[in-house]
Amino acid sequence: MTLWTLHLLNARHALTPVLSEVRQASRQAVARASDHADLPDFDLVVRAQADRSADGAIQGRCRTPGVIEIALTPDRFDPLHFTRALVRQMAHLIRWDGPGYGRSLGEALVSEGLAGHFVLQVMGGKPDAIDTVRPAAGAMRQAMNEWARRDYDHGRWFGGKGDLRKGTGNSLGHRIIADHLAQHPGDSAAGMATAASEPFRQTLRRIAAAEGQAEAEAPSEG
Repeated sequence: MTLWTLHLLNARHALTPVLSEVRQASRQAVARASDHADLPDFDLVVRAQADRSADGAIQGRCRTPGVIEIALTPDRFDPLHFTRALVRQMAHLIRWDGPGYGRSLGEALVSEGLAGHFVLQVMGGKPDAIDTVRPAAGAMRQAMNEWARRDYDHGRWFGGKGDLRKGTGNSLGHRIIADHLAQHPGDSAAGMATAASEPFRQTLRRIAAAEGQAEAEAPSEG
């Protein structure tokens, strides 16, 4: 049984209007995810934010082993969105106790792709918007060329900081895992939660070849 502790950062009472909903949605997320995977023990830190951007109602992070952080805008709180965001971070939580999130672009693509598919496995429904972004022309080839680079620009690939659309890395990772699952129907996102990333490199090459995008050069180690 997973041991977890909810930490509500509420000294200024910004979370007070949604405290009961946060507690209930957190319990539901843990219960649903636990039906599919063994969750490591963890701390869940929830704080309020005042983000009015389109995707700022809720933001999740799992940057270190055993700790999930959720920032939410209280007057935009939606229990389903909260639960899906928390389940996504639970995929990262599991992966941290395996190979970790990763330091190279390829490792990050696989981690994010597995997280998106873990949400689908646990929650059902359609892929989250971040997983359906249409990559710009040539982005897939760039990803192949930079797969092993540890000096890749995370903000550019995942955060929309630069010439690539926000979520480009998420959608490419989601596509990689989707293709693998189509080729291996006995696998699941939960079952692959701690899988090594390198075997998925060939999956990206197969997708790119099918779309006529060739690898320009041998990937650089950066």
